[in-house]
Amino acid sequence: MFRSLTIAALFVQLSAKLVITVTDSGIEKLIAAAWQARENAYCPYSGFAVGAAVLTESGQIYSGCNVENASYGLTICAERASLFQAVAQGERRFTAVAVVTETELPTPPCGACRQVLLEFAPDARVVCLNRRRDIVEYTVRDLLPGAFSAENLRDR
Repeated sequence: MFRSLTIAALFVQLSAKLVITVTDSGIEKLIAAAWQARENAYCPYSGFAVGAAVLTESGQIYSGCNVENASYGLTICAERASLFQAVAQGERRFTAVAVVTETELPTPPCGACRQVLLEFAPDARVVCLNRRRDIVEYTVRDLLPGAFSAENLRDR
């Protein structure tokens, strides 16, 4: 069902810590939820449909898709849509995030999503998949080194 990246594609993803083949059933369910959410993406301007899902410490999965707006700055990414849905339901601790796209290479979260994920889940696994179901895995900290966080506010 899923396969690891080729060596050539791996070199393009230099910041990735690990290329994995999914065997963890929890992660498989997370990925399936992200693919399902992607089907609902509203992306009439870019045509770039993204699905995401977050896994909470309590074992719940919340999914989301990107929703574009003619005023581009008001667009919400799939990663934040899924995370905000979970937070609205009282969740605060997350262990993994799946991001799925129909791109050539697995697509990691954008900078805004990385910053928001850092707030709630700095050590969470971020599993990114492309159209061929190639998988690249990071942690949130890997994706945002030297990030601004709540620790910076404590030094005021």
